Amino acid sequence: MNKNDAERVIEALLFTSSEPLSINGLKKKLPHSIDIGAVIETLQKHYEKRGINLKRVGGAIVFRTAKDLHHLFITKEVTKRNLSRAARETLAIIAYHQPVTKLEIEEIRGVSVGSGTIDLLIDLDWIKFGRRKSSPGRPITFQITDKFLDYFDLSSEKDLPGVKELRDLGLSVKKLNRA
Repeated sequence: MNKNDAERVIEALLFTSSEPLSINGLKKKLPHSIDIGAVIETLQKHYEKRGINLKRVGGAIVFRTAKDLHHLFITKEVTKRNLSRAARETLAIIAYHQPVTKLEIEEIRGVSVGSGTIDLLIDLDWIKFGRRKSSPGRPITFQITDKFLDYFDLSSEKDLPGVKELRDLGLSVKKLNRA
C-alpha cells in the first residue's frame, strides 16, 4: 500500500464515521510502513480550502464543515444556555490546572464548588474523572475531554489561550495565576 492508497482508506473511514477516529485506531488499519502523520498532514492541506476540513481533536481526527459554511446547516434555532459563573470558573481551572482535585479547585476559586457544577460539566462531557492522587484520602482528579476540545475548536490543551491573550481580550487572569 502506498501513500495515496492510505489517504483513500483514511478518507473512506472518516466519511463513514459519525465520531472522530483515533489516530492509534487508524494506525492498526494501515501497514506499519505508512507514516500516518504525513498522510494526515497531506489530507489536512488538501481539505483546508474546501467545504469540509480535517481537524485534530486530541488523539483523533474528524471531518468538520468549514467554519464559513456552518450557517448553511442550521435548521432550527438553538437556545443557548449560558453556564453560570461558577461553572465557567471551574471549567477554566480544570482546563488550565488539570489534573486537579475538587479541593484544589476550591482553593483557587476561594469558595466551595457545588456538586451540581461538576455534574453539569460531566453531563456536557467537557470534563471527566482522572486518576486518583496519591495523597491522603486518594482524591479523584478532573480533566478536560476531547469533546471540550472539539466544542471549543482546539486541537489540544496547548491551544488554550495564554495569559497575554486573555488579557488582550479584557479578561481577568488573577485567579488563574494564583495556583
